[in-house]
Amino acid sequence: MLYSNVYIDSFGYELAPNVVTSEDIEKRLEPLYEALHFQKGQLEALTGIHERRFWDPGYSMHEGATKAGQKAIDASAISPEDIGMLVYGGVCRDNLEPATACAVSQGLGLGLETQIYDVSNACLGVLNGIIHVANAIALGQINAGLVVSCESARQIIDFTIDRLLEKKDMDYFKQTIATLTGGSGAVAVLLTDASISDQGHRLLGGVVHSATVHHKLCRWGPDTGIPASGLHVMQTDSIGVLQHGVALGIGTYKEFKKKLSWPEDKPDKVICHQVGATHQKNILDSIGIPKEKDFTTFKYLGNIGTVSLPITAAIAAEREFLVKNDLVGFFGIGSGLNCLMLGIRW
Repeated sequence: MLYSNVYIDSFGYELAPNVVTSEDIEKRLEPLYEALHFQKGQLEALTGIHERRFWDPGYSMHEGATKAGQKAIDASAISPEDIGMLVYGGVCRDNLEPATACAVSQGLGLGLETQIYDVSNACLGVLNGIIHVANAIALGQINAGLVVSCESARQIIDFTIDRLLEKKDMDYFKQTIATLTGGSGAVAVLLTDASISDQGHRLLGGVVHSATVHHKLCRWGPDTGIPASGLHVMQTDSIGVLQHGVALGIGTYKEFKKKLSWPEDKPDKVICHQVGATHQKNILDSIGIPKEKDFTTFKYLGNIGTVSLPITAAIAAEREFLVKNDLVGFFGIGSGLNCLMLGIRW
């Protein structure tokens, strides 16, 4: 994928209001820790995550996505009438149908001819949405498009804690520790054709690779299938995801550098999907990128799924980590396994 006329015009994001530390979670898990002879501090030591955030109980995903979307629009010179496509990319959705994007569109006051739909692809949903919008812009179908997402970790973490306290089992703890890193938040990315706005960050192109033989390594869903019973489970082979995810990342990165014709010393900066400290170190080491080129938020926001990478990019820009003319890599990986890397001239 290569683009010549597509720009990331603006970002918007919404932080969930309730801060939940790893220590808070461990207090709830005290009976489990006693049964398994764990010392307090294990959760942060294993993941590098000090805290994450939760929405208030009952919070709807379209509410956060709409607020983030409005912030992205407000930060741009684009009016809602200019937006020809709205993609909601979250794993968490308000309903099986209609698309959560419908409620977001209504909240933002988008036009009657706007293409509106949801995309679901684990933690890559927003990046996939960016590609959908970029392709439509490149084909001349639209002049601007908005990708939004909102994720919530409260329900799945609460349910996982209940299951852990019930089972008090080491194997189940290993399968669910990744779940306890989850955070909540919302994000929006507004893309435009150069003809209406070229003041943002030019999207240069990207590469997609997959390793679907490993699609069972991380699963989240109803325990009885669809329709849902209301009880969801999330189980992750953390070691398998790390091992095979790094292998997939190495191959994708080689093709990414080739596709974009970037020299050896590029990219200048990278924003990766925010899993945790171990994953960050392993992926950066494996592709030879110094830690100083990477900006992270997982220590304070946890893993917010589809929201993690774009919200980290937005915060990195606010803090002037990303500066004009930087060649920036967005490196995303999601359950499946799927890997998507995008290149942006900031």
